[in-house]
Amino acid sequence: MDRRMTKISHIKGARQWLSLGLLGLVWGSSFILIKRGIEVYDPQQVGAMRLSISALAFLPFFLIQMRRVDWSKWKPLVVVGLCGSAIPAFLFPLAQMNISSSVTGVLNSLTPLFTLLLGLLFFGRKFRMVKLLGVFIGLAGATLLILAGNEGGFQGSNIWYALLAVLATVCYATSVNTVGTHLSNMSSLTISAISFVIVGLPAMIYLFTTDFVEVLTNHEQGYSAFFYIALLALAGTVLASLLFFQLVHWTSPVFASSVAYVIPLFAMGWGFLDGEAVTVFHFISAGLILYGLYLTRGD
Repeated sequence: MDRRMTKISHIKGARQWLSLGLLGLVWGSSFILIKRGIEVYDPQQVGAMRLSISALAFLPFFLIQMRRVDWSKWKPLVVVGLCGSAIPAFLFPLAQMNISSSVTGVLNSLTPLFTLLLGLLFFGRKFRMVKLLGVFIGLAGATLLILAGNEGGFQGSNIWYALLAVLATVCYATSVNTVGTHLSNMSSLTISAISFVIVGLPAMIYLFTTDFVEVLTNHEQGYSAFFYIALLALAGTVLASLLFFQLVHWTSPVFASSVAYVIPLFAMGWGFLDGEAVTVFHFISAGLILYGLYLTRGD
């Protein structure tokens, strides 16, 4: 019996780490897709398209499950929709108009730190000091990883746009704590379907008040940019959100949000495939990131 329980425990642990790695791969590609989108569309249109496509993808599930949903929890569902999807969908493209995707990536690594702090201050979560240490170690590794491959940084007024990305991480932290505290008994599919439809339909209405159709049909890269945003929505938002919420249920909000530390690893991996140099700093950073993840794992 003990051997069987140990085997089940190992399988569950492997599942958690595999899910975290897959999320890192998908979300690690998000910044380049956003960059391709804002080359043609303005940041507001990119955010609205991302939300609209995601809402359409989730609409069938919403219609199927809407009668079985505990609508007494509509407030936390709205919070998840706004903080976990809508607000960051607009903030990141706006930030990337003025700061590099590398800088945005390291700022995104603030999510676990804010998750831990907000969980303590507002959600009544308990944690050990070792988790706080893990957050700071992982953040240090992510920072070193980005700086080792980026000669840029914050210059002039760009700091204000960088703060938009920071605000987005605060939103993500609020969302993940809300899921862990108020929606732990609700399936990830239900959470995603309801939250995205809530914010996606208004975003769709807004989108068609802009010159979106004109840009799509007349710009020479209109359709290709739309494809990148659709890929961002379907893979980086729809599928990844389902996996992310499930990971919150399996582990803890802090561990799940630690995917922000894995994202730079995949970003550097794509850079290596594109001919960028990989130095010893990258391996040191990877070790710090993985060790920080280990410390923050668990309830």
